[in-house]
Amino acid sequence: MGAPGGLDSDAFFDALLEAVPVGVVACDSDGRVVYINRAMREVRGLSLDGPVPVDYAEESERILADPDMHPLTWSQTPLIRALRGEHIVDADVVVRRPGEPVRIFTNAAQQIHGAENAVLGAVVVAQEVTTLRRAERFRSCHLAVERVLKRADTVQSAATDVLRAISVSLGWPGVELFLLDETPGGGLRPVGHWDATGAAPDGFFGHIPHRGEGLTGQVWDSGRPRWVADLESDLSGLTPYEQDRVEICLRWGLRTGLAVPVHDGNTLLGVLTCYVAHQERYDDLLAVLMDGVAAQIGVFVALRRAEELARQLTRAQSDFVDLIGHEMRTPLTAITANATLLVEDAASLDHEARQMVQTIARNAATLQRIADALLDLAGLDSGHLTLDRRPVDLVALVKDVVSVAERPGRRIRISTDLPGELQLLGDPDRLRQVLDDLLANAIKYSPPGAPIWISLRADDQFAELCIADTGIGTPEAERDRVFERFFRGSNVRHQGTYGSGLGLSLARAIVHLHGGSIRLSGNRPSGTIVRVCLPLA
Repeated sequence: MGAPGGLDSDAFFDALLEAVPVGVVACDSDGRVVYINRAMREVRGLSLDGPVPVDYAEESERILADPDMHPLTWSQTPLIRALRGEHIVDADVVVRRPGEPVRIFTNAAQQIHGAENAVLGAVVVAQEVTTLRRAERFRSCHLAVERVLKRADTVQSAATDVLRAISVSLGWPGVELFLLDETPGGGLRPVGHWDATGAAPDGFFGHIPHRGEGLTGQVWDSGRPRWVADLESDLSGLTPYEQDRVEICLRWGLRTGLAVPVHDGNTLLGVLTCYVAHQERYDDLLAVLMDGVAAQIGVFVALRRAEELARQLTRAQSDFVDLIGHEMRTPLTAITANATLLVEDAASLDHEARQMVQTIARNAATLQRIADALLDLAGLDSGHLTLDRRPVDLVALVKDVVSVAERPGRRIRISTDLPGELQLLGDPDRLRQVLDDLLANAIKYSPPGAPIWISLRADDQFAELCIADTGIGTPEAERDRVFERFFRGSNVRHQGTYGSGLGLSLARAIVHLHGGSIRLSGNRPSGTIVRVCLPLA
């Protein structure tokens, strides 16, 4: 088929190839380039209407690379591979012209055949896919960092793998992470780095940044990302520290630097600094990616620091419990015993002295109960205290607790809905302890004479005990926290009601050791319902 309208076919196809937005290069059967269209000339920086440069192949070897940034020889290019008989489809080639951003082209190439299928040469068509490949790399980087952080336990163990993921995904040879010390006024310290080449100069990684100086120090000071497209472009006005850092980068062959802040909300946690051997373009896509990666790291660091703080608080709490047990229990026991004796023999004392003795005895007994509760919690949590399991009639236990609570002179109304008998395997003393504490709470936080309901139900596997009151209740947001040691509801604190915040913690520990559960819910129109679920077997 000839050219349309009787036009000269060679002129028509030349005009067509010059107009297409993709690069086209053709060679003869000896591999000599004989045609380069306008789009490819622009990519290579050639004259738009001049002859094919005689050093085109040599120049190609200086600026072309594979996707891993390894230089391509002329024989490895898609054009010459096609000339040898390969059918090339979607082969990526990187173009790295000095002083210009890296560009990526996907190539399709094949032989050109003449009469009797003789090989006349080869042709390659190259379409730019820089933005697409960058998006793919950035997505790969994001997912790689996410995978590392999901399986990491500590910041130190995660740092190297995260930085390697960034380096490999983006093709950047050097990546380093700095974190601020948690102490007030603490400096920025390196916690990990990745060197893709293994040839970083001494002193490159592991240095201590200066606030406000150099790439990392400026981000530390400003809290904003910093991008230096060409580290060598302007060496004037630098401090001695900055000049030293730039010289080390240049000795390593680095051209571009990027540093982004690592935040947790509005709190600066550190700086992520990356070094690039070629001139990378900093566009909106890269900005979003690096901000996202830094945010991933920030959330991970904040979470791990919170966990470490929780561990420290737990250790401090355990140390406090040990102090109570070993250093306070013995003197408290002595004080309580002697105060009790004084109360029993207080008839000979005057009124004021009797009141003082009674106050000492009452408060000593309160401290003794707190110490005993703390030691009970510590022993149950550690396993030093075990349950004495045996058959228990939960109905009889509830009735006994109610009869004690309804002693003469107390203005309380307790209604029960109980079966005739309900046997389960448990520790009767510990279960009695739970029932005493829960009923005492219902009475304490209800108005005098307010009704309290106790019901007990069971199916084939579980027994459920409910204690409902119409007292002050517990704010919904705090119903899970009331089982924490020393925690007391905000409404309880505001009313000034006395309590140690240990009763529900101890009740939960005992219920959990029985294989059960305990939870709070609101009652209508006011009050609390406590539900204890215990396995029958």
